[in-house]
Amino acid sequence: MFITGGRFGTHSEEEPGYSISQVELKRALEGGIQVFIFAESAVLNEYNTYKLNKESMEIRYSSVNDTRVFEFLEELYSLPSNNPITPFEVASDITNFLKEQFAGLFHRFLQEQKRLKEVRVLDEMNSIAKTLKELVGFLTDERKDSNEAIKGILLANHPAFRRLGELTKTPYRVFFATRQEMGAWLKARSWAQVPGGQLDPESIEEWMKSPGSPYLRFTKDIFDEDNRLLPFKADDWNDEWIHLVSQPPSEDDDVPF
Repeated sequence: MFITGGRFGTHSEEEPGYSISQVELKRALEGGIQVFIFAESAVLNEYNTYKLNKESMEIRYSSVNDTRVFEFLEELYSLPSNNPITPFEVASDITNFLKEQFAGLFHRFLQEQKRLKEVRVLDEMNSIAKTLKELVGFLTDERKDSNEAIKGILLANHPAFRRLGELTKTPYRVFFATRQEMGAWLKARSWAQVPGGQLDPESIEEWMKSPGSPYLRFTKDIFDEDNRLLPFKADDWNDEWIHLVSQPPSEDDDVPF
């Protein structure tokens, strides 16, 4: 059984240009062993784009970290036999497919008349059952790593950094990961937090440089319950969540005549 996601994997020293798992699959196919091949749907979707543009070195693909994943898929599709590739999105897709295969294998077991063939069917079922748990674990780890990578990209390009940089006229790139880090950065820029009892009714928090000066108003909490920055895509962001408010002049201010 073989599964391919978006990662190329560990390079094989035995056959340069292939990963270790790809070499193992090639050996199984060369030996005529029944193999179940699964490929992540996102990879297969971009594979068609790759076929049209594989001569171009400038195209980057979001689903794979190395175009050799596509090259190996192309090699599998070119095999004269034993090359069905089943797409999947989640681990349950593989589980359901294998259940159907189990049913087919069990039917073969009942129909086979020769003991040797019965044993072979049982061996196939045992092999599938043995590797299924490992494959589900692999999928879970890869999905987790992928989600963490996406989350990291969103946080690194958080629209709050741009917005606060504009409002505070900060000449360098703004970055923080927690509420505490944002507070430390604002204090370093000479902003002081307004006490909770003095906040406007619609404010989550406010920051001021000096009495009477415009102050920063946060009307949406951009941190979670653990005070970690929540990821936001640009399309989901609203600049009005963080804005400057000008204070009206005090009645005690002198009015020149």
